[in-house]
Amino acid sequence: MTVPTTIRVLLADDQAMVRGGLRLILEDQPDISVVAEASDGAEAVALARRLRPDVCLVDIRMPRLDGIEVTRALAGPGVPDPLRVIVVTTFDLDEYVYGALRGGAVGFILKDAGPVLLVEAVRAASAGDALISPSVTLRLLRRLTAAGAPAARGPARPLSERETEVVRAIARGRTNQEIAAELFISLSTVKSHISGIQTKLGMRNRVEIAAWAWEHHIMAPE
Repeated sequence: MTVPTTIRVLLADDQAMVRGGLRLILEDQPDISVVAEASDGAEAVALARRLRPDVCLVDIRMPRLDGIEVTRALAGPGVPDPLRVIVVTTFDLDEYVYGALRGGAVGFILKDAGPVLLVEAVRAASAGDALISPSVTLRLLRRLTAAGAPAARGPARPLSERETEVVRAIARGRTNQEIAAELFISLSTVKSHISGIQTKLGMRNRVEIAAWAWEHHIMAPE
């Protein structure tokens, strides 16, 4: 008999009431367990490095180290074995979102997004995917494009037509399952394309791919 896999989560937020609410939402799911809580950024980094949770939910504004610093410490460039970090915050500010995603976060969820999206984000991160609150995704990326964000590097090898279609879908916040349905290809083929795209672009996750797509005007705003 196969034992169900439990997603181990660390919560980091300086408000005990918020941590309690997040814990209630997550532990109501049969496949998610909260293994630790941290009330400040430094504690979050220490606990995460010791416990190696599957997913870290991190608030932006915390004492000692803020959420972006925590993200960089756990998942940023140069981290040899990065953890999966999702930023959960009430502050829908562009600099926070962009800083978190560039710091290595695989998700950015607003606290008012609702429990369903929170749970989906945890499961997506655990599976190696990424999820950003829909209210954030297109607005943020459009603004980055309009503001003339610093151009990211181009691909080492040109993207194929199919890879470009996948990049556009990622930039619109589509999940792997949605991409497979839209392009009439299998889920394994989607994953294979994403792996190839990451190699060509030198990127670690789909969030970085989305930012790259908008910076390079790969897709026109809807």
